[in-house]
Amino acid sequence: MSDEIAASSRRLPWPALLALFAAAFTAVMTELLPAGLLPGIAGALGVTEGRAGFLVTAYAVASFVSAVPVTALLRGYNRRPVLVGTLAGFALLNGVTALSSSYPLTFAARILAGVMGGVLWAMLVGYAARMVPEERRGRAIAIVSAGITVALCAGIPAGAALAAVAGWRAAFGCLAVAALVLIAWVLWRVPDFPGESAAERVPLRRVVVMPGVRTVLGVTLLTLLGHQAVYTYLAPLAQASGGGPAGVVLLVFGAGTVAGIWLVGAVIDRYARLTLITALAAVATAMTLLGTAAGASAGSSGWVSGWVSGWASGLVTGWVPGGAGGVVLAAAGLWGAAFGGVPTLLQTALVNAAGTANADVATSLQTTVYNAGIAAGSLAGGMVLEGAGAGALPWTAFPVVAAALAIVVAAHRRAFPGRPASVRGRVWPAARPVRAPRTTNATEGCR
Repeated sequence: MSDEIAASSRRLPWPALLALFAAAFTAVMTELLPAGLLPGIAGALGVTEGRAGFLVTAYAVASFVSAVPVTALLRGYNRRPVLVGTLAGFALLNGVTALSSSYPLTFAARILAGVMGGVLWAMLVGYAARMVPEERRGRAIAIVSAGITVALCAGIPAGAALAAVAGWRAAFGCLAVAALVLIAWVLWRVPDFPGESAAERVPLRRVVVMPGVRTVLGVTLLTLLGHQAVYTYLAPLAQASGGGPAGVVLLVFGAGTVAGIWLVGAVIDRYARLTLITALAAVATAMTLLGTAAGASAGSSGWVSGWVSGWASGLVTGWVPGGAGGVVLAAAGLWGAAFGGVPTLLQTALVNAAGTANADVATSLQTTVYNAGIAAGSLAGGMVLEGAGAGALPWTAFPVVAAALAIVVAAHRRAFPGRPASVRGRVWPAARPVRAPRTTNATEGCR
């Protein structure tokens, strides 16, 4: 019987985790689907494509602003009703978007949907962590986070294809129906967990100052800053470096992210620290390859030093097939594979540092920092693109990613330990000196 209990504890609650995976998928689709449907949306609402693009901006800003205060407000409520309410909000607001012919009404619906997204992202990681024992926590978070990757790689293209056939309203209508179906799934298979009582609730300021929390948030900011500064402007970088059509480079990057999150899910519970160090080192390497490929395509320049340009030229014309274009594709694949699992690794590190009881508040902070990194990276990348050209983008991102890597390497005690929190501080049996038992007249008879 004990063996059966142990085996049961090792098994993952797949139906419940896949429901959270689907919730992450739905949130990403709701946020980003309009970006591929702007002409149709603009025509139907009688606005320019630029104003239609503000529908994406409204969602992102609302998610950024609301994540921390709304999550703090809902800490005392049971988790499943909050999850169901959030999904019901997605269903209603996507339905309004599908039916609305008014730009102000659609804009308001997108703001409220952004609030739902901020709450959802703040709770998903903590929800998954509470479903499993600590030694399975990383894999559970990886499964839920895979919903993001699947939405980006398959969901958004599928939604755009549906919109091309049946119209953009049909795409949002399908999202609304899918959210309703997901509510039934959650009620059927996802367990409920109690909220925090007022007496047990740790104030937000105390969560922030917990050992390791600020370090993980800092690494999150630096990583997203460096990543987004290049990713946002991948099209001009691909053109400048001879990497071919941006769509091909993005496809290679997307395939890499799928492989990356699968690999991270397989090893995160045993080698989380080593995996994060390896991933950030690979991202830094990819930035170097992209920068050298751009330098080799453009020739020596004042921005990239002469010896780097010379090394780059030899690299792309020597052992890498396809010259600079081959280097760009190889770098995109490496970058995608490395970055695909980074969010999961950082989320897991944050939950370990803050504890599952404070996971919702901690991840709401991470959601805010994540969006701040995206915004700052896009802004910084645009300024570099305008001032120094696309070839300078990877060299701008490299020191930022390298700084994140250095922090992870240094923060081996609290934020990114080499062993899970459950075993930190223990003296392993093999490390203990073996002492012979003392024998006395009083204890001899008990032996």
